[in-house]
Parts: sequence; structure tokens; C-alpha cells
Amino acid sequence: MRNILVIGSGKSASYLIKYLLDKSETENLHITVGDLDIANASKLTNNHKNATAIALDVFNAKSRLEAVKAADMVISMLPARFHIEVAKDCITYNKNMVTASYVSDEMQALDAQAKEKGLVFMNEIGVDPGIDHMSAMQVIDRIEAEGGKLILFESFTGGLVAPESDNNLWNYKFTWNPRNVVLAGQGSAAKFLQEGTYKYIPYNRLFRRTEFLEVDGFGRFEAYANRDSLKYQSIYGIDDVKTLYRGTIRKVGFSRAWNIFAALGLTDDSYTIDDSENMSYRDFVNSFLPYSPTDSVEIKFRHALKIDQDDIVWDKLEELDIFSPTKMVTLKKATPAQILQKILMDSWTLDPTDKDMIVMYHKFGYELNGKKHQIDSTMVTLGEDQTYTAMAKTVGLPVAMAAMAILNKKITTPGVLRPINKEVYEPILEELEDYGIIFKEKKVPYLGYNPLHV
Repeated sequence: MRNILVIGSGKSASYLIKYLLDKSETENLHITVGDLDIANASKLTNNHKNATAIALDVFNAKSRLEAVKAADMVISMLPARFHIEVAKDCITYNKNMVTASYVSDEMQALDAQAKEKGLVFMNEIGVDPGIDHMSAMQVIDRIEAEGGKLILFESFTGGLVAPESDNNLWNYKFTWNPRNVVLAGQGSAAKFLQEGTYKYIPYNRLFRRTEFLEVDGFGRFEAYANRDSLKYQSIYGIDDVKTLYRGTIRKVGFSRAWNIFAALGLTDDSYTIDDSENMSYRDFVNSFLPYSPTDSVEIKFRHALKIDQDDIVWDKLEELDIFSPTKMVTLKKATPAQILQKILMDSWTLDPTDKDMIVMYHKFGYELNGKKHQIDSTMVTLGEDQTYTAMAKTVGLPVAMAAMAILNKKITTPGVLRPINKEVYEPILEELEDYGIIFKEKKVPYLGYNPLHV
């Protein structure tokens, strides 16, 4: 049997492993799932006759090497920073590899060796990055094949709570890594192109410069800019595009309320709070406000952030219980961002019956025969339950499909790759439709100029 090694059995691995197990009979597969927590790996393999769960510590070179050596294909579902050691083992033992993560500088440095050995190292084949690449390139290639010239590309993705589980004022719950949500947008200004001009949004303005999106059947959303849209010029081969903008989707009103946290400094991860373990949530918030012998924390907060007491933002803040004198931080030497994350997890953790949702929205503006046109393309995927989530579906299925295509020699181009070529994206997008991951396109009047970007 052909052995596929899956390293990591976290939240995104459920659909991936199920897909491979469903294919195991017809494709002659044995699936080995390695994880530091063998119980989690065992849960997903579920005693399947063509699967084995093993305890695997990626920092234990001996066991990692043995597992890679025994595999015909390696899929790494580890956090991005841990892929590189696995990748080096794959070079050593001539194994193809698939990850859902962005190509790091260290991974890119293996490109020449992978090509020399004829190995396929497919990366960025989850949802974002992944499905966004494939769905965008499919339309871009089609426009160019028809003789069109792309002049605008905007792309937005969001991991959200499904409508039936949307029951808080923020219209949001954590469907993925909470830390990434808290730290979103920090580190550098968001940069993009608007009508041929470079534009920048610093962190302190990021959540007040949003764009509105309408998705048929799901209503209105907003999006704030991602850090670096410009790198997609070269990745997608659209160096002449005039407008290039990528963003993160939330429900309308989220960003204005979130901006309060950013403005107060609660999302800062660069220093620790003394005696944080003995603080109440109220103490934590108060530590960022001026001293007053008479005013309450609430009054000082509203005054400092200029929030009227009848503002919906105030209701959102109170809903999080951030002014509680009895709820304790308990985290020792924690950063403000870590404390904020703990507070949010009290309210934004998915309940057992909750479902999640992935929303993706592309805008393509192009010139053809002297006229300007626009195509809007949307995709919405809903989760089934807490194991088979929309996030796991849209991350795991493309990874699994790419692994099978490489194993069956349908993808043969060697090197460190992204799924931007037809040999990769066409069959995978077609198969994803069988699982309900479908893009709906509509032609709309070319809008071009967006005053919110200027």
C-alpha cells in the first residue's frame, strides 16, 4: 500500500484525514497520522483498517526521520514555523510534501534541491492561502485568454460564525487561532495599490478604513486591509494591474468596535503586565486609563475613547464583561494581547452546537475591446459541527486533493510551489465543487474607484 504520512491532527485535519480514508480502498492507501497527542490522532483515524495513529514529536529527529522515511507522501499540518525540518527530511529521503502554509524564506531556499531531485513541495494550498489563489488564477487566466487586460483585483476572506450560530452583538466567534485575530494587522502598515498609486494604512487607522461587501443570501459584510497586498503582483503575474487590494472579512460594525481595543493599547504584545495574575478584568482595563479619585472605570473609559453610553459599541464592550471586578486574569507576566485574548475567549468560544462559515469574495476589473468590465466572484461554505468545520473543510480538502494528485503523478512540476498553475487549480477546483465549495460569478458594472481606499 502507498503510505501517506500526515503530521499534525489539529482542527484543520478532520476533513483531510476523512477524505484520504474514504479514498484508501480505491487508491490503495495507508494513512499514518502522527501527533504529539496520539489521542487526537486516534480520534480522527477512528480505528480505520487503513490508518495508524502514532505519537510523533517533530523535535525528536529520530522518530521524525523514521516516519518520513517510511512514507510515500508527506503532509505537514504543523504550525508554519515547524514545516522546515520536515521539508529537509523530505529532501533527504526524496519525498514529495504538501502544506497549507505560506512559503517561508527557509522553504523557498529548498527550491533548487527539490527541483534537482524532481520533488514537488506544494505549499499555500489551504483556504487563504490556497482556494483564494486557485479561484483567482482561474478567472485571471480566463480573462487574459479572452484578450482582456486585468486592471483591478480585490480579494477578501473571512472565517466567521454561521448565521444560525450568530448570537452575540459582535456577530463573531473564534473559528480559528484566537491569537492571530488579536494580533491582526500589527507589525507593519497595510500596503496596496489604488489606481496606480501606492497606498498605506497604519495600524492605528486600519479598522476605520473598511470596505463594504454584499453576498447574495448572506447580507452585508465589511473588510479591512491585509498587511501586504503588493506581493501578489508577482505571484499572480499581474504586474500591470492598477488596483490591488486584499482584506479580511467581518460582519458590519465589528471593526469600529475592535478599533477601541487597538486605540486603548489592549492588542499590544510587546511587553508584559506586572502582577497580571492577580488582576481582575476591571483592573486590567483600568491600568490603561487615567487616575481619577471620583470617576468610575466605565466613565473614564467612555471619556477616553469618546463613546456615548447609548452607542452600540458600548453594548458590545459590556457584553464581553471586561469591567468585571470578579473575573480574574490569572495569567502570569502576560502581555495586554494575551489578556485580551483570554477575555474574548470567555465570550467568543464556539459552543458545542455552533457552526462556522467561510466567506470569500473576489473582484476582477478588466479592459476588453476598449471597454471596462467587472466580475464579482463569491464563495460561502458552512461547517457541519465542531469537528467537521468549514475551516477544516476549506483547508483540509485542497491539501488532500493536491497530495493525491502528486501521488498519482497528475502534478509533476518540481520545486517549491503555490497552486497557481492550471495543472493544479483546474482539477482541484472542479473536485471541490463536489463537496459544495462553489464560486458564484456575476458580471457587474465596472466600479473601479473606491473612495474608502484613497
